[in-house]
Amino acid sequence: MFKKVDSSQLKVGMYVHDLSCDWMTHPFMRNRFLLRSDEEIRKIIAAGIHDVVIDNSKGLDVQDAPTVAQAAAAIERELVQIASAPQLVTRVSLGMELARATQLRKQATGLVRTVMADVRLGNAVDIDRVEPMVADITESILRNPGALVGLLRIKTKDDYTFLHSISVCALMVAFCRSRGLDAATTHQAGLGGLLHDTGKALVPDAILNKPGPLSPEEFALVKRHPRDGHAILLQTPEVGPIPLDIALHHHERRDGSGYPDGLAGDAIGELAQMAAIVDVYDALTSERSYHKAIPAADALRKIYEWSKFHFNPVFAQDFMRCVGIYPVGTMVKLESGRLAVVIEAHESNLLAPKVNVFFSTRSNAYIKPETVDLSRGLGFGGGDKIIGHESAAKWQVDPMRFLSLADA
Repeated sequence: MFKKVDSSQLKVGMYVHDLSCDWMTHPFMRNRFLLRSDEEIRKIIAAGIHDVVIDNSKGLDVQDAPTVAQAAAAIERELVQIASAPQLVTRVSLGMELARATQLRKQATGLVRTVMADVRLGNAVDIDRVEPMVADITESILRNPGALVGLLRIKTKDDYTFLHSISVCALMVAFCRSRGLDAATTHQAGLGGLLHDTGKALVPDAILNKPGPLSPEEFALVKRHPRDGHAILLQTPEVGPIPLDIALHHHERRDGSGYPDGLAGDAIGELAQMAAIVDVYDALTSERSYHKAIPAADALRKIYEWSKFHFNPVFAQDFMRCVGIYPVGTMVKLESGRLAVVIEAHESNLLAPKVNVFFSTRSNAYIKPETVDLSRGLGFGGGDKIIGHESAAKWQVDPMRFLSLADA
């Protein structure tokens, strides 16, 4: 049986099934192992890992610890309360924005490739080329945040570094917008998102794309990228304090377990705290050489759990409201047995978004696509309910093909 325990409850002889954190934040070569020494327990705690999943069939037990299912149910109850907050209304439909967002994704990818190549050659960042792209991304987000953000969820291992930067930019703009920050601050936050990983240009591709665990020396090299990125951006006088702070401190954590400075609490700037949430969310939901992507809904639940220690809990909840409990592009299974892709969050109920249904799990076949507003009752364009998210690979379907039915 899998149970969730506090790291302070760990003992030698317990079997760790999941360290419950992003792979890049812990010092172990694997996620599953038998605890053989107190030193291993000290390493877990020092890494800022507070919750661990143990397998009591392979090691010692903690009698009163909740099972993983019980812990998940408690989280779900809390998420239902969060999901009732009102949201900002988009200006145009998803279908209307998709074509522009597709072109913007292509242009932004080329720009980030050029920026990283310039940095590798020792050149400063050309801010005059970057600023207009941030403005274009901001305009797309203002029209409909789901279009560009949804498209940016599609990444390959090879283009992850470039598309991750664009995703963090777009999500930062959407996050600032949802929190009511002013236009100038939002633009600077988007610029910080686009340039936050500039320091990775100095990390060899063989390390960035390594399919297996990094050695301690390789891990130390990767952890240099915030300082390297900050130093690179300082060479461009036009880069302001917000992008500089985001580049330097997006890996800091509120409990002091982050890097490079080990800052804690409100010693971390507000926008750097927001960037930390966005960075982890996009990393968790992306396919990488050493990490399989997890569904957006699962990533949000992890961020909510980790916000007890690593993130500002208010910001974490604000981010969940911003992207939705089931973000645009998420494939969900409905009570009727149909599969659908989320195309738009509801203004006041994040658990009842607008979806495009396209597949029947009962007949294991595609069906005539239609748009369903899950906030409405039977006979009014609704009458169904999400029972959970589903894996596209499991059903061998491509839900992103059906985003364009938004205007149907």
